[in-house]
Amino acid sequence: MPWVILRSLVVCCFAILSLVIPLEALAGNVDFNRDIRPILSRNCFYCHGPDATHREADLRLDQEQGLKSTDESAMIHPGQPSQSVLFARVSSKDSDLVMPPADSGKKLKPAEINLIRQWIAEGAPWSQHWSYIQPQPVKTPTVKDQNWPVNWIDNFILARLETENLKPAEEADKITLIRRLSFDLTGLPPTTEEVKRFVDDTDPQAYEKLVDRLLSSPQYGERMAIYWLDLVRFADTVGYHGDQDHHISPYRDYVIDAFNQNLPYDQFVREQLAGDLLPEPSLQQKIATGYNRVLQTSHEGGVQRKEYLAMYAADRIRNFSGVFMGATMGCCQCHDHKYDPYTIKDFYSMVAFFADIDEDRHLIRGSDRIPTIREPEIFLYTDQEKEQIAQLETSIKTKQAELKSAAEKQDQKKLKQELAKLKKSREAIDRSAIKTMITVSIKPREIRILPRGNWLDETGPVVQPAIPEFLGTVRSEQERPTRLDLADWLSDKQGYGPLMARVMANRFWYLFFGRGIAPVLDDFGGQGGPPHYPELLDQLAIKFLDDQWDIKQMVKFIVMSRTYRQSSIESDKQRTADPFNHWLNRQARFRLPAEMIRDNALAVSGLLVKEVGGPSVKPYQPAGYYRHLNFPKRKYAADTDERQWRRGLYVHWQRQFLHPMLKAFDAPSREECTAQRPRSNTPIAAITLLNDPTFVEASRKFAEDIVQNGGNPDSAKIQYAFRKATSRQPEKMEQEVLLTLLDSNRTAFSTKPKSADLLTHTGLAKTNSSLDAIELAAWTEVARALLNLNEVVTRN
Repeated sequence: MPWVILRSLVVCCFAILSLVIPLEALAGNVDFNRDIRPILSRNCFYCHGPDATHREADLRLDQEQGLKSTDESAMIHPGQPSQSVLFARVSSKDSDLVMPPADSGKKLKPAEINLIRQWIAEGAPWSQHWSYIQPQPVKTPTVKDQNWPVNWIDNFILARLETENLKPAEEADKITLIRRLSFDLTGLPPTTEEVKRFVDDTDPQAYEKLVDRLLSSPQYGERMAIYWLDLVRFADTVGYHGDQDHHISPYRDYVIDAFNQNLPYDQFVREQLAGDLLPEPSLQQKIATGYNRVLQTSHEGGVQRKEYLAMYAADRIRNFSGVFMGATMGCCQCHDHKYDPYTIKDFYSMVAFFADIDEDRHLIRGSDRIPTIREPEIFLYTDQEKEQIAQLETSIKTKQAELKSAAEKQDQKKLKQELAKLKKSREAIDRSAIKTMITVSIKPREIRILPRGNWLDETGPVVQPAIPEFLGTVRSEQERPTRLDLADWLSDKQGYGPLMARVMANRFWYLFFGRGIAPVLDDFGGQGGPPHYPELLDQLAIKFLDDQWDIKQMVKFIVMSRTYRQSSIESDKQRTADPFNHWLNRQARFRLPAEMIRDNALAVSGLLVKEVGGPSVKPYQPAGYYRHLNFPKRKYAADTDERQWRRGLYVHWQRQFLHPMLKAFDAPSREECTAQRPRSNTPIAAITLLNDPTFVEASRKFAEDIVQNGGNPDSAKIQYAFRKATSRQPEKMEQEVLLTLLDSNRTAFSTKPKSADLLTHTGLAKTNSSLDAIELAAWTEVARALLNLNEVVTRN
């Protein structure tokens, strides 16, 4: 067998084995939370876990008492696998005795059975689930290579690598670093001038200066907002039935501004959950409460009010628990959670916190209009509009006084006409002004536990606002705890705050390494995965708290680390020893998010409009894509001005019919919280890059730039274009391929001048008529090829 094939088989087998057994366990160390709990959760907890109603044989394996009871029914005898019922049942060959039973569809792998045997032999040490334990300070690990660490993140990583006899990757070259940082911190590529300036900068502080510059950029807030809007499932439409538009874009602007202003995370959370309950809330704090209103709603005239209020409540708790707690409380809407210690009572007690939200006016009167009505809403006037309103309202009061004192009918008639005209002008301002949904507190609705989640069943007990019972109690100065009390509990450093900090620290890590330290970002429970570096994750959470929830400080700390600066190029040894890069002996390579792919093409072409904030925009979209939308029927109208070239963050988010370009690159519909987008690799994505009018238009404008500014001869233009798209010079082979492509397209378009003319007039952007159409078309095809390079759409 050739060596290369043998090596590949070894890597594959090792990779498959590491999916079953954690790498640390392969090294001989068994840990309950890391190695054993996931096995029990996957295979046993469904029938022998937290859900008391459906628990089989009165056996509970998610608690130490259930595993190690002192009587004869004990499932485990520590140190004695052969005497332990648990080991006997999971290893049994008897189909009537083996657990899990055959009809469950589950079966332990031999490696998992051996882990259980080893764990029992080592004394079966048990520990509480890692995510419910407060982060504890630990001593920074010592390392042999003391020159490598930049900060203590690197000590944790390097200590593990040295234990495994592995070396970290070399630091990435400066071109890769500036591209990585630019995409990670702003979502945009660096310009050729910015790349040259950084590469030529010999100052030892050059890297830190670059980090600081990007963090202070207005585009930083836009980049961070992309992720937050996924979490809170922000969209421009209501989701259910007619999926009509609703007013919410100012909430997106609030999120962008909050990140740019470095609003402390605890305040960021507080304003969104309960900004309306703060003392004398500002306009921005009221806008922030749009978070409570971005859930899916129905505006169909025949919906049942009670049914949809129950649906809204469940939606809200699913999102709240996923965003702020990394929990899956939606699983206990109908029964106690199967895998985690949340109960159905906990679920509806959490619902009760939000029972004061005024949110059912649209259920009383359905509205099929576009945009739909979702009161309470407020107008956001510009300074000019505010001035006009003041003038108009003064004039209206004056005319009303004159009308009251007018004696002549002719004078009364004239004054009435003038008054009507003034009122019409006032109404016109409201029709053109931006509106946004906000939260207004009213008398709380009565909340009952709904048995089996059935909104028709009112036999369940009434519950009051309360946090999950196993997490303690919430403090409140009110008789009834409020949303503000809930927000304060989340960030309480002596309460849940450290756990929330851990959830968010893990997500920051994901943004800059492509995966979290704990791999499942929205489930820190039994069905999630344990962190590969638990001590590191805890120290990041503690730092986040100690830094007063300073987001920019946390981001900077991570990207300043040597671990972040590593090359993503892997050696054979690294790939064999750690195929999934759990130990972080190299950086990650992954495709850019959908919005950034669009932004990158627009930026390279020179079309990108960098205006921050404002209403959503509508780029080109296939005709008839909305043909199945009803109540009312509608026809998509793309923007016909510079809004066409704004960032992907601002693209109109239609939940039922997400823009095809965004969908092709795995952007979520935002019906639910999305903490981690999938990354697919499909022909549709490649076809979108080639044929979506936005990318074709970007290619032809890029081509104009190449022809006008790339110099001579053609090889110089190729180098100019390649450098602008990838930030580096092309290799000889790459240049030859592109020159061949250029020549073949010159020949093809010279025989089809109409096709050249059609291609060079794609989109709204004006075509430079002084350029030869055939030459421009040929270079457009070169530009299309460049914008389709994997390197161009990949964060390296």
